[in-house]
Amino acid sequence: IIIIIYIYIFKEVRNIMTSSGSSSSHNDGHSIDIRLYLCAIASGMVLAFGAGVFYGPTPTFLPLQSSTMTIPSAELLASISTGEEAELSKQRQRRYPATHSAELGKIKQVHVNVGQIPSYEELDGSLLDRRNFSEIATTDVEPEQHQPAGQHLLVDIKNVNAEFLNSEERLAKAMVQVVSEAKLTLLSYHCHSLEPAGVSCVGVLLESHISFHTWPDEGVITLDLFTCGPNNLMPVVPEIEKLFGIPRENSTEPVGTMWSHELRGFRSHEARKAHYLDLSSDLSWYVTSPLEMLTKTEVVSVQTPFQRIDIWDILDVGETPSYSDMVKHDLKEGDPRFFTTEITTPDRLLFLDGKLQSFKDTDHEYHESIVHPAMFAHPNPKRVAIIGGGEGATLREVLKHKTVEQVKMIEIDEMLIKIAREYLPFFNDCSDFVGVAPNCFDDPRADIITRDAKEWFMENFGPGVGQVSDDEKFQVIILDAMNPEEDNAISKGLFTSPDFITAAMASLSDDGVIVINAGTAPSIHDPAPDKGVFAQREQLFLLLENHPDTKAMLVYEESHCGFNEPHGFLLICKSHGCRKQWYAGADAIDFQIYERIVLTHSKERALQHFDGSTQYSFQYPPKAWETVYCRREPEPYECQFRGLDMNANLRELCDDPEESDFVIRKISEETLGIFANKKILKGDYIMPEALASSFVISEESKKNLVETTKIMGTGSTLVLEDFIAFTEKYGHESISQGIGQTIVEVGPSFLIRNATTKEEANIDRMIPRPTELPTYSPVYERNRRSFDVFLVATRDIEVGEEILKYEGMWD
Repeated sequence: IIIIIYIYIFKEVRNIMTSSGSSSSHNDGHSIDIRLYLCAIASGMVLAFGAGVFYGPTPTFLPLQSSTMTIPSAELLASISTGEEAELSKQRQRRYPATHSAELGKIKQVHVNVGQIPSYEELDGSLLDRRNFSEIATTDVEPEQHQPAGQHLLVDIKNVNAEFLNSEERLAKAMVQVVSEAKLTLLSYHCHSLEPAGVSCVGVLLESHISFHTWPDEGVITLDLFTCGPNNLMPVVPEIEKLFGIPRENSTEPVGTMWSHELRGFRSHEARKAHYLDLSSDLSWYVTSPLEMLTKTEVVSVQTPFQRIDIWDILDVGETPSYSDMVKHDLKEGDPRFFTTEITTPDRLLFLDGKLQSFKDTDHEYHESIVHPAMFAHPNPKRVAIIGGGEGATLREVLKHKTVEQVKMIEIDEMLIKIAREYLPFFNDCSDFVGVAPNCFDDPRADIITRDAKEWFMENFGPGVGQVSDDEKFQVIILDAMNPEEDNAISKGLFTSPDFITAAMASLSDDGVIVINAGTAPSIHDPAPDKGVFAQREQLFLLLENHPDTKAMLVYEESHCGFNEPHGFLLICKSHGCRKQWYAGADAIDFQIYERIVLTHSKERALQHFDGSTQYSFQYPPKAWETVYCRREPEPYECQFRGLDMNANLRELCDDPEESDFVIRKISEETLGIFANKKILKGDYIMPEALASSFVISEESKKNLVETTKIMGTGSTLVLEDFIAFTEKYGHESISQGIGQTIVEVGPSFLIRNATTKEEANIDRMIPRPTELPTYSPVYERNRRSFDVFLVATRDIEVGEEILKYEGMWD
């Protein structure tokens, strides 16, 4: 149209010029009418602008006029499949928009629940799915699709029909349907058939892109879907499996799918922390992010008024059958299924706000480790309080103790208990225990309180409550809440509140104990405990250390709980006597298990993981706890005495007079003494080999010996009486207060005479005893045996000088 207009204008101008030339001799003043020329130019510009607006691309900043979108017609797809592909490939329309059920302005609408996942709306109507952010948003935030961030879904499918994987048209149709089901907007797509086989497709979305490639002979397709915006892509996985997972004909192998979901791009720290699928979340780490997993089945995904609850079944590639799988399927030696995943049962995992709480497979390792060390640290626990533990496994372990008369379980989220009953029954199954209700929650000793634990303790044991009778106090409190390092609003009030700590200590009997889930155990590479991710745990430790009722704090860890790193626990004692129970021998603990743990109908042991030897392994905290503790500022006093000084000499008494550092001399007819045979330097160790051979005897053992002397005949008790007298004369109490153990020297060191004053003495214990021992010190707990026996020179000792120790050295 523009060209025609300008041709017309050109002809008119030329005619005017011709006519003016012919008549110029007659009229030299004739000229072209410029108004006609300008009018023609303006008209052409208007028409050109209108044509550009009408036929040109739509600007992205203008709203679309219609949200009605179409899928390629069935006739078109049918015509392609009937042999007209060569001709239609030249004419094929490539801009097929996907059907969209909502206006374009509502693209933030979220699709909830994967497959047939229960929403639990029937349970009081109080549950929401947190993937629908519009239902829980409380503040106005900038739309996520405008942020440099997105979600990435990778899906690999095998054992797929070869004809389907080699059909560009069928694959294109499936891609369009996936985009439609995902509530995304397809702007255009392009598919290309490859030689000798295979198809590659890419679709441009308003939100980003979708692409895939196929290997028909191998029966494999790999798909990649990336979008910007808040819509969760995981709900589309079943649709992808349904549309692209067309099984092979006459194949016994099922279609297999592996998928991975990642949050991509750059989010603010607050946005990452709030998103339950962020890479820092356990749900992402264990389930949604790993691609090579044979099974990822979402069982529950709901948002309660207090937290998000997710339950998944997972099975890793290469996971072999467990013992229970072997028994269930009666596997015999040589069965090839021992080395495959064919009969392997998937593990079931519980997540709260994206943080892993429990595994089905390692249930007993974790819950027996948090409950029974504390229960056996008390001689007779009758009343027990559980804070948290909504899945019921902690309650199950407590109810195994015959001494228990009442258990108060304070769990803030009633919905978690309901979900656990239905979907985590193995956690709260007490049917095998003699004298316990089939479901642990229903046992008459269990009092389930759905309250905020902090508020409940403050109301019942807070400062304004007054005197509480001993009958209402607890012997054991188990705090099985979120890990202290997690920034969780519910548990944070427990770990950082002095008022709650005071109320909890007030609720304990005089010999009561508290055990706390201390979270991920430290490593020797961690910074000072008040810095970094474990600062909140250090805040809790300091609150407890400085509380006047705290007499001892003992840490231990278990590495078989299923987590990526060993898990830590903290025991708080209100009495020094707690150490006596804690450091009991493995045989003593096994005997207590026999006396106190219920029998089972199946005749199997009620405790699957915990026994006396397990408790023995808990008695020495690992090195990392000591290392991190000694990074406190200022450094604790005892940290300078960790281990023996490698620069000091070991001074021993031996048979060879030339080699011996000491010599035994007779001072009087009845007295012997130890003298220096060589010069001994300050800090040298005095007879460490002899002192290391000292033996330990408990108070119970000494009492039993005394009772035995009363029962036996007079002539038969002389040896025992002499032995008891020897332990009293040459033994001393352990530095660990309340442990109830005596260390008895049996080497030549017992010949070292006493001095009446410290000034006269020239040797002392390895670490000078402080006026008051710290309530928490992994250094003392780890090195207590060394601190109990080793002696060092307090000054240079010359040859011939007698070795003397202060008579109150071990007091």
